[in-house]
Amino acid sequence: MNNTSFSSGPIRSLHYLLFRARRPMRLVNFITFFRILAFPIFIFLLVQGKYDYFKWLLVISFLTDALDGYLARKFNVTSILGSRLDSIGDDLTVLAAIIGLFFVHPQFLKDQGLIILFLFIIYLVQLVYALIRYRKMTSFHTLLAKVAAVFQGVFMCTMFFIEQPVYRLFYVAVALTAIEIIEEIIMIGILPTWRENVKGIYWAVKIIQDEQNK
Repeated sequence: MNNTSFSSGPIRSLHYLLFRARRPMRLVNFITFFRILAFPIFIFLLVQGKYDYFKWLLVISFLTDALDGYLARKFNVTSILGSRLDSIGDDLTVLAAIIGLFFVHPQFLKDQGLIILFLFIIYLVQLVYALIRYRKMTSFHTLLAKVAAVFQGVFMCTMFFIEQPVYRLFYVAVALTAIEIIEEIIMIGILPTWRENVKGIYWAVKIIQDEQNK
């Protein structure tokens, strides 16, 4: 199914995606929306000290990220709004995991504070750049972002199941995340208009070349 643009407002578009679209798209979007709705539940569980429930919900949230991507590719169902919701769900899941670390492993965050601050700063640069250039968040879903998400998910989940952090896994996740964010900053500079599902810099350059050759 080709990307669908909805002109009747975000609320009506969301209603369409969740209740009126064909069944595979509804399934994909319900899974995506689950990750967004899970965020306040994460916070509630942390405040209540329900760390066991939190860690299993976190695992489910990371797994559903992979599941909705697989289903979207399998059934070839995408939409602009669905792509944006998927990006929001990804960011909220990672944010929930980081907040969880404040409760469960505060010393780790203190020790690695500069690294985490660096990632936050370059992510903020990417976000502000996208908002200035496109007036919306990016939804590139690059190949590198998918690889980084796997390492982020594995590392974050292990932090809530074992006492000692796996530092090698942490540094690999950090490196991949930093490179992925920098790649997106470069892609924002390359692509003059908002695009979704662009696999990386090579594909961004190819899009520009194809447009110039038309």
